[in-house]
Amino acid sequence: MAKFYDSLFLNLDLSSVQEYPVTGRKGFSNHAMVCAFIVMKCEGLSMISDLVDYLNNNLLIAHYCGFDISGPLPSYWTFDRFLINFDHSILSDIMKAQVLSLADKEIIDSSFIGLDSTPIEANTSQNNPKSFISNKFNPAYQPKADKDCKLGVHAASNQTVEKKYKFYWGYKNHVLVDCISGLPIYEMTTTAEVNDSTVALDILADTHGFLSVAECTFLADKGYDVKNIYNQVKQLYEGECIIPLNKRNTKNPKLLPQGNPICEAGLAMWKDGKFSDKGRTRQKFCCPLKTSPDAFCSHSISVV
Repeated sequence: MAKFYDSLFLNLDLSSVQEYPVTGRKGFSNHAMVCAFIVMKCEGLSMISDLVDYLNNNLLIAHYCGFDISGPLPSYWTFDRFLINFDHSILSDIMKAQVLSLADKEIIDSSFIGLDSTPIEANTSQNNPKSFISNKFNPAYQPKADKDCKLGVHAASNQTVEKKYKFYWGYKNHVLVDCISGLPIYEMTTTAEVNDSTVALDILADTHGFLSVAECTFLADKGYDVKNIYNQVKQLYEGECIIPLNKRNTKNPKLLPQGNPICEAGLAMWKDGKFSDKGRTRQKFCCPLKTSPDAFCSHSISVV
């Protein structure tokens, strides 16, 4: 494992990270701190305290990170303060440099790319399945432990025939990958209520800014079955999409006794105004997680 980290950090371009502050105390190397958090993720450590223990018990790996092992290693509070103050854009620059390096070596390319998201649960008691807090998934009750997270829903099973959904407070990590090598090309983290399809075009545009996605084949699941995505990939990037059809609104929806339809996620939909269509007045319903008039919801529906 030590050889793995030695090779990894020798090939990691950290030139975009200022190693020491220009003024004030020198402190620990920012390069070493970044490497330490990479070790934390590679080892599957969930807590900073676990990272501190791991480095103190594996001084050779701490040395490969760039720490001076003849003196004390960073404390829990040093790592915590670094994580809070570190700008995420710097990590994005590091990732771009690595992606371009791999592209130059022809290890990855953007001819066949795929996009998907994964939920990230916030560290709050309202996500604990053993919690008996009433209304813990009510959007009006923001978790006190995390003021930035939002309420989202994701499939509780990978089986396409099952329609089981799970609510959670937290975020989403959207990752664009090279489908041939399986390596990530670009990532974006949003709050949990953001629909996957609404960020797809931004991710493609940002990626195209440093690595061309022209004439690509774009692979995604039915959550990205939106006309704008097909049009942009075809017209702007001269590529093609492989996306399963989302058969929304093709069946009679289940209704509550008061007439409100139930969406695919099992949510009671809210009334969202009326409109005229070919001489008929239709009632429009929308997802209860919809937060603004500009938000896109794949579970919108209209009935006569």
